[in-house]
Amino acid sequence: MLLVGVADADGAEQVSWLARKIAHLRVFEDENGKMNRSLLDVGGEVLSISQFTLFADVRKGNRPGFTGAGKPDHAERIWHGFNEELASYGVVVREGRFGAHMQVSLTNDGPVTISYDTDVLMK
Repeated sequence: MLLVGVADADGAEQVSWLARKIAHLRVFEDENGKMNRSLLDVGGEVLSISQFTLFADVRKGNRPGFTGAGKPDHAERIWHGFNEELASYGVVVREGRFGAHMQVSLTNDGPVTISYDTDVLMK
């Protein structure tokens, strides 16, 4: 499962970089129990969920602010573009519904949860 947050500054460069990185990230175990296989290696699939709440700013007060999240039209376009780019590597990508109130369940099998911030990683 990918929880994907989009900022207004995100564009084609971020989409391309992130899709390539995720498709090739070696986080699945090989025959020796080492994280050495990618989504492509294991024939994995992705459920991509648009998640503006990843931009929650809780520095002030007790109520989170979401002004860092991209405007809905831009965010939806970038999110769909990211999903298409990831699929272009041969990864099956299923999408949640943009802007919908969804009940999504995740069973995290293992100790791995990875966060990517293209603002930090692409510098």
